[in-house]
Amino acid sequence: MKMIVSTIFGCCALLATAEDKLEIPDNLLDDDHFRDDSALNEFTIPSIAKVFNELEKVSPLSYKSGHHKNYERTPIDRSRIALRLGTLIADGFIAVQTGNSEDVPKIAAHISRYSKALGAGDRIKVHAAELLEHAKAKNLPKLKRALASTQRDVERELAGLRDPDLSHLISLGGWLQALDSAASAVDKKYTPERALTLFREDVADYYAESIGSLHPDISRRPQIVKMRLLLQGLRNAMVLEENAKPTAEQVKEVTTVSAELVKIARR
Repeated sequence: MKMIVSTIFGCCALLATAEDKLEIPDNLLDDDHFRDDSALNEFTIPSIAKVFNELEKVSPLSYKSGHHKNYERTPIDRSRIALRLGTLIADGFIAVQTGNSEDVPKIAAHISRYSKALGAGDRIKVHAAELLEHAKAKNLPKLKRALASTQRDVERELAGLRDPDLSHLISLGGWLQALDSAASAVDKKYTPERALTLFREDVADYYAESIGSLHPDISRRPQIVKMRLLLQGLRNAMVLEENAKPTAEQVKEVTTVSAELVKIARR
């Protein structure tokens, strides 16, 4: 779950020089080297195995397919495309984890279209038939492996794009979708132990600061400004006293803010 709320896709990149870099929480990293020029790190491309393992810790997750109608029309604004793409990638994993594999072909089609709109769709489209086959057969192990393979190709495409701003936003969209699903699940079935996995103020702080470092043409857009303010509030809501566990009321606050953030990411 820690990797969910860093992730699922949780992506992120730093635009600055080594002296200006934001600190990535140590326990989110598998190793010490990042591919900064292509914005690939443990935020941008988290381990799929870790994602599934962490998701299982807060099962049953919250999942609704109705919002997919929001993706029928692709925005012109590339920053909005990137945010939506992140939420879609997260949706794919959550659908599999919650046994809604029948939604995967639709999600995969949207992912392919949005990736193409960003100039990153060449490798992604080759996985569509495989995902469809495994989804129809409800073969979850093969479907998970196919999604993992798709993820690797997303990594390659992002490396080719060399666009850190897009990687930031894809990451943010994915993290918010995952956090929203997990927070809703914990809110419905609260225990202090389950709730504790949500409270990662370091991750919320990382995202709040990272989107502030985007190109000014992006960072000054109203939805990005609002998201940054909400993320700062989310970070504050996640701060716990030493050895304290979050209360049900604190979980509700995180759930409310995460729902507002993911709504903006899907616009």
